[in-house]
Amino acid sequence: MTKKATTKVFKKPVRAVTPPRAARMPGPSMDAQKMALAAAGAGLDKKAIDVEIIDVTGKVDYADYLVLMTGQSDRHVASIADGVDGALSKVGWNAISVEGLPKGHWVLLDFVDIVVHVFSADTRSLYDIDGLWMDARRLQVPDATPDAG
Repeated sequence: MTKKATTKVFKKPVRAVTPPRAARMPGPSMDAQKMALAAAGAGLDKKAIDVEIIDVTGKVDYADYLVLMTGQSDRHVASIADGVDGALSKVGWNAISVEGLPKGHWVLLDFVDIVVHVFSADTRSLYDIDGLWMDARRLQVPDATPDAG
């Protein structure tokens, strides 16, 4: 009697593929909105001007909101960026990347759900991100907190 050859059937492992952010979430998360508002508030606390929150949910896969603000000098831009990073870190939202320091013409802080851009006035007008997203919805930016005293 001869032995019958047996073949083993190996199943190919199935890899879970995480869909892009836009496919996972139908709209912006409440945390992302809170984070964007907190970033805007932190910028205003550091006297940033022209603070704007742009809702890019479903339009890009890298963030739900873009937060734009302008400083009046290179030092002011760096100070605003440090203030935003510090304020969000205090409540547990840490930037995964910070680009543009120490020069301070354009500092980008990536918090995954939001991306904060702190510009000098000339750099902001040169790149015109506001104009690029002209048709996107804007969030109401809260007024700056009144100074005590």
